[in-house]
Amino acid sequence: MTASSVRAVQAVSTTAMVRGFSTRLKEISSRALECFVIVKNNQPAAVIINVDAYQEMLDELKDLRVEAAAAERLTAFDQANAVCHDDMRARYARKD
Repeated sequence: MTASSVRAVQAVSTTAMVRGFSTRLKEISSRALECFVIVKNNQPAAVIINVDAYQEMLDELKDLRVEAAAAERLTAFDQANAVCHDDMRARYARKD
């Protein structure tokens, strides 16, 4: 993540969140703030983030999982058992 893409994160007490929910929601929706950490009894209790930011996180997590699976498979790759692309196409070609 580059420095220019880092957005502010703000800690908000549960009381302040309840009192200013509409304003806070507008800040999150507009991405003026990336997220709010809601604090209860001086402990982080929840995080509220923009829907697009949430989807971006899910997409990145999915990409990282695919990359990790690919890296794991590459460590066990055996060239002797590999099948060339043309053989695979011939084996699984549609026979309409």
